[in-house]
Amino acid sequence: MATLYFHIPFCKRICSYCDFYKVGALSLLPRVVEAMHCELEERSDYLGSRHITSIYFGGGTPSLLQPSDVERFVEHCRELFDCSEVEEITLEANPDDLTEEYVKELATTSVNRVSLGIQSFDDGALEMMNRRHTAQEAKEAVARLKRYGIDNISVDVIFGIAGYGGESLRHTLEEAILLNVGHISAYHLTIEERTKLGKMTQRGEYMPISDEESEREYMVVHEMLKAAGYEHYEVSNYAKEGCRARHNSAYWQGVEYLGIGPGAHSFSRDNRTWCTSTAKEYAEGVVKYESEELTELDHLNEYVMTSLRRVEGIDLAYIEERFGPKHAERIAHAAKEWMEAGVVQRVGERLAVRAERFLVSDAVIESFFA
Repeated sequence: MATLYFHIPFCKRICSYCDFYKVGALSLLPRVVEAMHCELEERSDYLGSRHITSIYFGGGTPSLLQPSDVERFVEHCRELFDCSEVEEITLEANPDDLTEEYVKELATTSVNRVSLGIQSFDDGALEMMNRRHTAQEAKEAVARLKRYGIDNISVDVIFGIAGYGGESLRHTLEEAILLNVGHISAYHLTIEERTKLGKMTQRGEYMPISDEESEREYMVVHEMLKAAGYEHYEVSNYAKEGCRARHNSAYWQGVEYLGIGPGAHSFSRDNRTWCTSTAKEYAEGVVKYESEELTELDHLNEYVMTSLRRVEGIDLAYIEERFGPKHAERIAHAAKEWMEAGVVQRVGERLAVRAERFLVSDAVIESFFA
């Protein structure tokens, strides 16, 4: 099994916190789309004969594509790969792109899941993040999707925004819960040096919240969403029963994937490759890559990293079988301190970070690394 990812690196407006590769030159979009079809053809053997189980359109802003463009990509995938086992086709979208006409056409395509970047239901926070929609527009977008039969919806919210914790955060979570969607992703705001917010921080115009505040806000998110019937199944992800994100879950389980587009990453067997072309170069047919070969220790560390982000955790028996008893013994020994601190729990041969302590999972992961 394997998955496909299409990176659409275009945005009408650049969010103040975003560090993903993106450009505002929308005039390049049609040419990049055509170049992506060419790359898909040329790299179709990267995954061998594996069955595709999910297709994901991320960005950037994939909802800048017309629904017909999205469907054309899906049809091209079906021509090149065995897509008979595809369960999930996701389109990331901005609320203000989901007009009546857009959603009506989208409902006729193969897309069966929409991931909506709402981020906050506080218009002040949305303005600070340079989002291009309002809280009301976000609610209307969800209602519109449901009206046209697109019920598999995920919404993103961001916490840890200075000045927008407390009642503002609770209000955002209450509104997200009232939407009655199957999946909610809740991310802590990250200050990246190259972003507008990063530069504001360097100039002293923005002051990030403290670690103590981060922990308090994290627990508010955890407790409110859990009380509303969402399972906290991964550090930043919450789902109602049967609504876990299949595509992202595949990443966390080490499933191979092919990424298409400027900035997209791919992974197969012992190889990881990423496209380093700018959108302009890519549109002109100049497609450049960098890659790395993964060692057994790389695979072990990636298994530890991705597994400890999930409630299932790591399997010591699998580590012993795949990587040798020394690594299993080393990790079991390192886990004792975390278990005594109430951060990690052990059930049989499985070690997992308690969901309410996911915020410190990076420290646990680092201590388990080879």
